[in-house]
Formats: sequence, structure tokens, C-alpha cells
Amino acid sequence: MVRRGGDTAAKLSGRRKAAILLLTLGPDVAAAIYKNLSDPEIEQITVEIATMENLDMASVNQTVEEFYHTALAQQYISQGGIGKAREILEKAVGSQRALEIIGRLQGALQVSPFDFVRRVEPEHLLSFIQGEHPQTIALILSHLPAEQAASIISALPPEQQAEVALRIATMDQTAPEITREVERVLERKIATVLSQEFTMVGGVEALAELLNRVDRSTERSIMETIEAENAELADSVKKLMFVFEDIILLDDRAIQQVLKEVDQKELAMVMKGASEEVAEKVFSNMSARAAEIIKEDMEFMGPVRLRQVEEAQQRVVAIIRRLEESGEITITRGEEDLVV
Repeated sequence: MVRRGGDTAAKLSGRRKAAILLLTLGPDVAAAIYKNLSDPEIEQITVEIATMENLDMASVNQTVEEFYHTALAQQYISQGGIGKAREILEKAVGSQRALEIIGRLQGALQVSPFDFVRRVEPEHLLSFIQGEHPQTIALILSHLPAEQAASIISALPPEQQAEVALRIATMDQTAPEITREVERVLERKIATVLSQEFTMVGGVEALAELLNRVDRSTERSIMETIEAENAELADSVKKLMFVFEDIILLDDRAIQQVLKEVDQKELAMVMKGASEEVAEKVFSNMSARAAEIIKEDMEFMGPVRLRQVEEAQQRVVAIIRRLEESGEITITRGEEDLVV
């Protein structure tokens, strides 16, 4: 029930404002929004809706207006930055209201370093950075989504690919002033301004994720160079490039080939820690009798240490990598691996 007097929007909690907004938007839209909320959030908002009785129209109007201007602010920021968003909002709602809206968004507006580069097409970005020092390129690529970084490193000359890859893998922390200076150079080239905080970037995991997305020839070229320069680093990258759960990426023939190489008791240990999806994939490529024996071995084995399971799974991963390197199986990573 909505009335003219009572609560004022200024006194309403965030949960109550969310409940008011969902009631105003209607059940269909509210249901769609619920799908994107966590269970605790759904429970909290549902309680607010259930206990809501007398609510004045002013609170409803102000809540909807606040949501509208906040949404507009986020749109303006994505299109032209915080400064542009503030300028437009000031014209629409006045300086004070604009500052309040921008203030509420400050926490969500902490953009990551080189965030502006993510909106630049890879081929355009390549033209901006390909003449830079390998360390500079590594710093930039380390802040990009793996898919975007992969397309860029694939387009670099082979000798530059390996140099940049090595620097990504061995990168740890980057001082803010260095990153700001690199951003300033790109600012002049791309006409974008961005600030950043001290961040951890790069490392073996970043390189492994990147290599998982490049084409096979680029991956081999980079890994051969890394192996020649730093065999231990190359081994660390290889271990991360294919994890045990990625078995679901193998086709049935490849699964069967791998199973021939794995001892029955080792497989029982491996399957103790397998997800339901992996277990289904593996057991579906065995005879019913063989699958039953493995399951019996798993039960007979009883509780085992997680470390033992992970070590066994890593040995299976090593088998998969060996079979792939010998050309006996193929790990499908993208369109380049499709067979017709």
C-alpha cells in the first residue's frame, strides 16, 4: 500500500530501496533481476518486500529517480569517463545531486590499470605498441584479458613473442609510477586518461592462460624459446596450461588413449577427486565392468589425502601433455584445432 505520508527516501536503507524498485518494475522484470542476485541478497530483499506496508509516494518517486540517475551516470562514465559523467549530471540534476550520485559510484568505479585499452581493437593496439620495448609490451598485455592479449602476442614477430612471453612470466609487482608513465605514453597515442593503483600482474599463470588461447604454432614457438632459456619456468607453464579438469575438452578417442596409459589403481586415486562432469566423461569411455572395478577400488581405498589425489591427477596431466606433444591426441582449445 502506497500513501502520501510516512517514510522519507533519505531514511530508507539500501535493501528497502531495492525492494521498492523491484515492486515498481513489476514481477517479470523483478524475476529477471533476481536471477542475477545471490541467495542472501534475494532473501534480504524478499523480507523487505514481505514486511513493506505503508510507503509514501515521495519515497517511491525519489527511489526510482535515484536509480534512474545512477544508471545514467554509469552509462555516461562508460562512454566518456567520470569527468564527462559529472558534467552531464550537473546539467540534469545540479551540482550537489551530481556529486552525490558520483560519490555513490566511486567504489564501483575503481577501474583496473589499462582498462581503456580493453576497448581498443587488437589490430589498432598492436600498431600503438609493437615498436615499444618488450618489457613495456609485457606490462600492457599482463593487464589485458587473456583472449585480447593472445591475439596481440600472436601478431608480434616470433623473436619478439618469446621475449615478451618471458617478461610476462617473470613479472611480479610493478611500481605505480612506472605503470602511470606507460599509461601516459598510451594516453598521447590513444587520447585516453586513466589512473591506477599498485597491482600484481603477469606471472606464470598469466602466461599459461595467454598461451592456452593462441594458435598452436605460436604456442610451440614461444615454449621452445622459454625451454631453451629457462627449463624450470617452461615446466611450470606447461603444468598450468592444461589442468586435470580440462579432460572434458578431450574427445572420446583421446580419453581412451589416455586411459591405456594409466594404471588401474592410479586411476582409482585420480577419480577420488574428480568432478561429476569429469567422472562421467571418463567412465563413459570405459566398459561397464571396468568402470565398476574402478568404483569398487575407490570405495575400498577409503579416505585419502588431497595432496595424493592432486599428485596422481598431475601425473595423468603429464601423460596427456606427452601424448599431445607426440601427436597421438589433440587438445581442442579453439577454432584452430577443429578438424574437418
